[in-house]
Amino acid sequence: MSNQTDTQPLLMLDLEGLTVTAEEQELLRHPAVGGLILFSRNYQEPDQLYELIHQARAARPDLVIAVDQEGGRVQRFRTEFTRLPPMAALGRYHGRDPEAACHAADLLGELMADELRAYDIDISFAPVLDLDFGTSSVIGDRSFNADPHAVTELAGAFIDGMARAGMAATGKHFPGHGGVAADSHLELPVDPRPLSELREHDLVPFADQATRLGGVMPAHVVYSAFDARPACFSRSWLGFLREEIGFKGAIFSDDLSMAGAHVAGGPG
Repeated sequence: MSNQTDTQPLLMLDLEGLTVTAEEQELLRHPAVGGLILFSRNYQEPDQLYELIHQARAARPDLVIAVDQEGGRVQRFRTEFTRLPPMAALGRYHGRDPEAACHAADLLGELMADELRAYDIDISFAPVLDLDFGTSSVIGDRSFNADPHAVTELAGAFIDGMARAGMAATGKHFPGHGGVAADSHLELPVDPRPLSELREHDLVPFADQATRLGGVMPAHVVYSAFDARPACFSRSWLGFLREEIGFKGAIFSDDLSMAGAHVAGGPG
């Protein structure tokens, strides 16, 4: 991850299990490390999660601690947490009653963030700003809708709720993962659409919410009409995000263990 004033990126690490081992404590203290992301394997029940966070903070008090708690099939903590619906459910609701759907999105954003903040977790990587064209199974019902303006409204309401609970929002996966069928966890997807088409559709939610997002996560996708490198590793796309979109917050790479990241080389 990085922010506008950083000269050197920082690493966000993960953990093997339900506690922080002595070796992991040493890793977390390394000056190149700035964050910790938690997964389902790191959660068993509330008391265990409290203790794990305490161990991580004892090793490094200033860590940014994160999790993917979007709702639906991407919700890492489930037992004794509220089971959040997939965001597509809000999109369908929006088609019937936009005002009520935005109110529901606002409340769900607050609920999700409030539950995590109670455990001293800083951020959930949400909301998903990708559009659901019916093409990408890895995005699918994680997306609010295919209509960029509906996504903007619902995501904006979700961000409002998160903000009330004291959590910054991270929009993903810039500039939009919904137009490719390939799963970037398993391969490197290529989206051949021209920039003009992305501007008209996929980029709309990112541009509309740029000043309200604390973070953005670019996609491990090549947009071949714009750059030969995946967006996560493209100076052109990251420059576009800063200069054209006007985003000033933190940029978080998607998972570096994904197949879509391997084109950039090894961890070093």
